[in-house]
Amino acid sequence: MQFKDKVVLVTGSARGIGLNIAQAFAQQGALVIIMDLNGQQTQEVAAQLKTEGYLADGFGCDVTNLSNVQETVNKILDIHKHIDILVNNAGITRDNLLLRLEENDWDDVIKVNLKGTFNVTKVVTKAMLKARKGKIISIASVIGMTGNIGQANYAASKAGVIAFSKSVAKEFACRNITVNCVAPGYIRTSMTAKIPEEVQKKVLERIPLSRFGEVADVAGVCLFLASTAADYITGQTIVVDGGLTV
Repeated sequence: MQFKDKVVLVTGSARGIGLNIAQAFAQQGALVIIMDLNGQQTQEVAAQLKTEGYLADGFGCDVTNLSNVQETVNKILDIHKHIDILVNNAGITRDNLLLRLEENDWDDVIKVNLKGTFNVTKVVTKAMLKARKGKIISIASVIGMTGNIGQANYAASKAGVIAFSKSVAKEFACRNITVNCVAPGYIRTSMTAKIPEEVQKKVLERIPLSRFGEVADVAGVCLFLASTAADYITGQTIVVDGGLTV
């Protein structure tokens, strides 16, 4: 129970990788805040975690709206008093080749993935700065490091998250706040399950470990970066890709 008495806020955590990350922290004794766009869904997820014996609460929030983020975080702090760990996980894709990519598809991905990370980090760190401690972990992607056909918007947003995190790590180091990224490769999710079998086979041929990652692989790295074992690590990006980018 290494995170007992800790409050962990995970954005985009009503499903997928975000939910798995929240569950992992809950299993280690943390009180997890489920934050997602659909407020009813966050409450349902939090209620389910409570029935399983964990500590949880749920809040609907549009991470692209700074005033909404401020209002939501204020509510969280009023109820739970502090936020010790932030995991910026909220993200979307709108894939297409550049010449077919619509302007709104570019804007939406940048707003959620990059501006959303900026908004939540900006608001939450105000409380962390007062406490003179905190852990911030942002979910990036190997695509932000390598690029990918049909994902110019997604790649730009995730590269931005990595660069943003390096800058913020330097700004907040003096207040004992660490800021790091986790960059997953191909992780087995409902999204990757939709990839055609032929494409999956080609991808697997490029992965030295010859398998897709599991959501638990990503969650495990988040637990490490949030732990005292990682107190001297900041401004870094840990790649979880089975060797794909080696």
